[in-house]
Amino acid sequence: MILSCSHISKAFPTGVVLDDISFHIEDYEKAAIVGINGAGKTTLLRIIVGEMEPDLGQAVLAKGRTLGYLAQHQDLTSHRSIYDELLEVKRPVIELEERIRSLEQQMKHVTGDELDQMLETYTRLTHEFELAEGYSYRSEIVGVLKGLGFTEEDFPREISTLSGGQKTRVSLGKLLLSRPDIILLDEPTNHLDMSSIAWLENYLLNYKGAVIIVAHDRYFLDKIATKIIELENGHSSVYPGNYTAYSQKKALVREAQMKAYLNQQQEIRHQEEVIRKLRSFNREKSIKRAESREKMLSRIDVLDKPAEINDEMNLRLEPDTVSGEDVLTIRNLSKAFGSNRLFSHVDIDIRRGERVAIIGDNGTGKTTLLKIINQLLPADAGEITLGSRVSIAYYDQDYQVLHMEKTLFDELQDAYPEMNNTKVRSILAAFLFTGDDVFKRIGDLSGGERGRVSLAKLMLAPANFLILDEPTNHLDITSKEILEDALNHYTGTVLYVSHDRYFINRTATRILELAGEQFINYIGNYDYYLEKRDLMAQLYLGGNGSNAGNGSSDRPGQTAFSHNPSGQSVTSASSPEQISRKRISREQTAAAATAYNATPWAAVSSSSSSSSAGSDTSSRQSWQAKKEEQARQRKRQNDLKKTEDAIASLEERDSQLDELLSQPEVATDVARLLEINKEKEEIKTQLETLYKNWETLAEDA
Repeated sequence: MILSCSHISKAFPTGVVLDDISFHIEDYEKAAIVGINGAGKTTLLRIIVGEMEPDLGQAVLAKGRTLGYLAQHQDLTSHRSIYDELLEVKRPVIELEERIRSLEQQMKHVTGDELDQMLETYTRLTHEFELAEGYSYRSEIVGVLKGLGFTEEDFPREISTLSGGQKTRVSLGKLLLSRPDIILLDEPTNHLDMSSIAWLENYLLNYKGAVIIVAHDRYFLDKIATKIIELENGHSSVYPGNYTAYSQKKALVREAQMKAYLNQQQEIRHQEEVIRKLRSFNREKSIKRAESREKMLSRIDVLDKPAEINDEMNLRLEPDTVSGEDVLTIRNLSKAFGSNRLFSHVDIDIRRGERVAIIGDNGTGKTTLLKIINQLLPADAGEITLGSRVSIAYYDQDYQVLHMEKTLFDELQDAYPEMNNTKVRSILAAFLFTGDDVFKRIGDLSGGERGRVSLAKLMLAPANFLILDEPTNHLDITSKEILEDALNHYTGTVLYVSHDRYFINRTATRILELAGEQFINYIGNYDYYLEKRDLMAQLYLGGNGSNAGNGSSDRPGQTAFSHNPSGQSVTSASSPEQISRKRISREQTAAAATAYNATPWAAVSSSSSSSSAGSDTSSRQSWQAKKEEQARQRKRQNDLKKTEDAIASLEERDSQLDELLSQPEVATDVARLLEINKEKEEIKTQLETLYKNWETLAEDA
């Protein structure tokens, strides 16, 4: 065990964030901490690295082990170049190399015992140098820098001139090169493109140390994590496996919790009804039974209803009007910034109902294309035509559509003046802004909060064409899932840029990859893109595509296209496998199936018939069992009704006997008194039996 966290608790003036958090990390383990924004993930990391003191508990690192931490935001200040900044991490190896070179020079001028001593020292130092991989540290630095998205032209750039995201990448590179025994990474993929994320995945998978990650990238967590530590409502739960395994187990746990809660609530309502009924009998024995049940009910540990985060934030997108079939037509579009040409001679067609994802490395021009479509940037050449009745709503990753000086309330009311105060508050509450939160300034909000405000404005827009630039940035996993469901049920058209591979896989019906100044088309989601990208790299980029790769569609009636610098559209015909598929006859298919131990056509038919027959038998049995259960339920209800009628009849007769006993002529008739008392005893005995029977039948029902 390399790290132990025991009973950690932390509270702030706003409330308890962490409450009795305990878990441990083994050597070489890859763990992920997940939870909604504000769950305390970053707070927990800061406690582990010693930047913050817990109120209770402790985090203990194994003796002699080293720890490295990458925070979300880096304020790296240095006058060194990018390359020299990473080179500084290898300072001990560099100094060792300098000592070795110095000894080599000295040994040229000495003899005898002094030379023997120097040779002994030289041998020891070279061994240390080899163990520290001294012969490859410079190539290692280059590999890390390129893996994190820096080109060799970037290496001489001074750190002070870099953006915040670039500084974070430099800090990540330094951390990886330092090779601590355990690495803590807080949102390491935020400033990486797809190629860099894929590189980091492979690096961490092969890392000879433990890793703790806080990330909202579900694809990344699926690839890396072997353990999930969930923070929810201040408490922690540990699940073995990756994110998908956690998600499935979490759903099962919540289902079991909800079932237990509903069963308990049903039992409580039933007991309350039994108590009410027993009291209504108004007999000493029945009242005692009611009191006994009340005591039992008071001792029940009432379960809390399991919270479902997805129920708290509601996002429903629906266009007011239906657009024409052709939503967006782009012809011969080109854009460059100085000598940096992003794309040229681009032709794109988007049809109603499509959800098109644009992917590509950072700096290739994805956001630029969206800004040109929204007339925020001019194109160098080309035409953009919107279809009939097309209305655009734009989600900007930099939130330029928001007014930083306005409050949340004013932002929505000014944009939609027809809404009354109640409607504005309701919309904001749907996005988790309640109470005085609605009067916060946009400029004072976090990135995630601004994202939710932008989504609220997006929901209100009467648009039928959504253009989204990195819509999942700063959203936690739950909010991403809500947005995914909203887009999947949206009947309009969507064009978006994203690096979130899981989000793309769940929402995209088509992918446009921007690589080598070309847009390459894939008719499918991200899994389909991964399947076809290498083929497309060969077809359209001559095998010299981007690191992310390229791909093609081979489905009937669908084509993959790109655009060469000459401006001529290149459209692929049916792929080789599509052509060969057309040539395969029914008999050849059966033969091929047999050769591959598959099921031929006749066997498929036979198997289908057998399966159908088995299914019919199973259905009949299920129907019969259901009918029998319904009959048993009806019998229970009838027996319960008969018992209640018998109790009512006997209680009425008992009341009549009490009235007879109060009559003077009966009170003086000894024989009559004995007869009435005997009947009352019989009624008492019968009622006692009926009460027991009623309770049993009520429990069964």
